[in-house]
Amino acid sequence: MSTPTSIRDCMHRNPLTITRDAPLVKAIELLVEFKLTGLTVLDDTDTPCGKITELDCIRAVLNAVYNDGNPDNVSVGQAMTNEIHACSPEESIVEVAQRMIDTHQRRNAVIKDGKLVGQVSSSNILWALMEHSRDHINRR
Repeated sequence: MSTPTSIRDCMHRNPLTITRDAPLVKAIELLVEFKLTGLTVLDDTDTPCGKITELDCIRAVLNAVYNDGNPDNVSVGQAMTNEIHACSPEESIVEVAQRMIDTHQRRNAVIKDGKLVGQVSSSNILWALMEHSRDHINRR
């Protein structure tokens, strides 16, 4: 296998997503079941419009509980963050890794032509960097 150099080489294709109209409970179920820290949120045209993280979910549930509300009545759209950290499949792993460090993000949506084509996590980046390092050492 060749050494990974671009995001395309290490991204997850077909990542789990959720719509902004979905119940918050569904997002929580997906995060827990698949041991994820966040999901990309899609709008009605399947275009990424935000993200929802474990911390967003905790904040929304606490807010509902402490304000005499019911967390079952909260939608993903009410709890999500509108900001999307994204990259393209062609971007360098090193550039994306540095941006993740600078912004304290653990995942990036991978977007091409306005559509979600994958997701890359800090663990994907770490694997790719280690493979690159091993390849570099073995070539000496």
